[in-house]
Amino acid sequence: MCGVVGIAGKTAVNQMLFDALTMLQHRGQDAAGIVTCHEGRLFLRKDTGMVRDVFHTRHMRALQGNYGIGHVRYPTAGSSSSAEAQPFYVNSPYGITLAHNGNLTNAEEIHDDLFKTDLRHMNTNSDSEVLLNVLAHELQKLGKLSPVADDIFQVIGRVHERCRGGYAVVSMITNQGLVGFRDPNGIRPLIYGSRETEQGMEYIIASESVAITALGFKVERDIEPGEAIFIDMDGNLFSRQCAAAPKYSPCIFEYVYFARPDAIIDGISVYKARLKMGEQLAQKILREWGEEHDIDVVIPIPDTSRTSALELANTLGVKFREGFMKNRYIGRTFIMPGQQLREKSVRQKLNPVELEFRGKNVLLVDDSIVRGTTCNEIIQMARDSGAKKVFFASAAPMVKYPNVYGIDMPAKSELIASNRSVEEIRDIIGADRLVFQDLEDLKIAIRTKKVPAVQEFDCSVFDGVYVTGDIDEAYLDNLQQSRSDSAKKKKDGYIDVNIDAASVDLTGVKEA
Repeated sequence: MCGVVGIAGKTAVNQMLFDALTMLQHRGQDAAGIVTCHEGRLFLRKDTGMVRDVFHTRHMRALQGNYGIGHVRYPTAGSSSSAEAQPFYVNSPYGITLAHNGNLTNAEEIHDDLFKTDLRHMNTNSDSEVLLNVLAHELQKLGKLSPVADDIFQVIGRVHERCRGGYAVVSMITNQGLVGFRDPNGIRPLIYGSRETEQGMEYIIASESVAITALGFKVERDIEPGEAIFIDMDGNLFSRQCAAAPKYSPCIFEYVYFARPDAIIDGISVYKARLKMGEQLAQKILREWGEEHDIDVVIPIPDTSRTSALELANTLGVKFREGFMKNRYIGRTFIMPGQQLREKSVRQKLNPVELEFRGKNVLLVDDSIVRGTTCNEIIQMARDSGAKKVFFASAAPMVKYPNVYGIDMPAKSELIASNRSVEEIRDIIGADRLVFQDLEDLKIAIRTKKVPAVQEFDCSVFDGVYVTGDIDEAYLDNLQQSRSDSAKKKKDGYIDVNIDAASVDLTGVKEA
């Protein structure tokens, strides 16, 4: 899972890109990067770490230009080394930079084809570099010195034909303009906005609306599945549907967990969706546990579950309390390899407020249960703080399958719900009672009459139905081998030499 942003401005965009990436920091804390364009020259700064750590004053001053793109990254394919931080760059044709959120499911096949047929060499194992080279190759086949919007859209159509999976992309074509496009299923979010200035109209493309509104831009609309927009160097915006059979199947986990609650994705308020998730879950508790549910207090596991937990408590008519204080400087734990590391991280991340637990029957609410190791630790913390009984509720259904479209969830064998019943999971995590959201109730919570086009979602982590239709057992077995804890430890067992991009010949690219 990553966050992308692109800005076509009338003045310097370095500070705007930095601010937008800060608003998207929740989508990736592993690496960050910005590339800008000024008078045909590219200026690049990227490295591992959070936005505030990657960009210092000297880097920001060097990022010159009115056009630029940025990226924050969680490693989903490839490794977490600085070499795979984005944006990526190729110098032919024109000089193209690209930032990508998602995952190509046929990346290996395309990689081989690019090398054998298209004669393109890649430096990393990242599917984002594969996507960049597909785009570059198709642009090169045009053989045009200055491609116009029609040419760009023709090329994006060919990208859709060659690439499968989930992807939301911003790309800058040097001296030509800024491109944003989205996969034909609309799995990964992408939205754009505009702002009128004295110098003319400025445009922004981003993963979430929060990055647009925080910078003072007006949200125009979401980029539709399969659609592309192109802003040329004169600031003219063009858009076109480039896919043969586009359909809305956005990733349902965006609404459950990844997106900020104040975001609007495909016209749907994440905040309202999470309120409804809490209401739907409360109704299930009333159906299954009855009016005498024995819950004294509802406590969210911060931060993502807070909205759902609040509405759940209101619907049940019980107290809502903040029982855990969060240290915001610890990363998301379900992506961390190694159980001991995750357990230690949970204890560092959350600290209980004992008076909210002592002598009470508490219902802990989380957005989802993935491995189960973190909720096991949290339940024990509640008991250590004096809770009489500890119930547990998940605002999402049982996560049974890995995600293949850009979320680095564990291998299937490491998902606690992959082959277990609710009772077996309850016993493992140590709860007195356990309840999961029903998938249909989750869909009901997210759907809205205001957006009739969005009725179905990619729910593959819950139901094993992959909307691209190209995922089989062999693919999942391969994924199992690459995503397991042991595989990640082996991958990270080498010394990662951080080479400054200034020492690498990128032909026209200057390290900030």
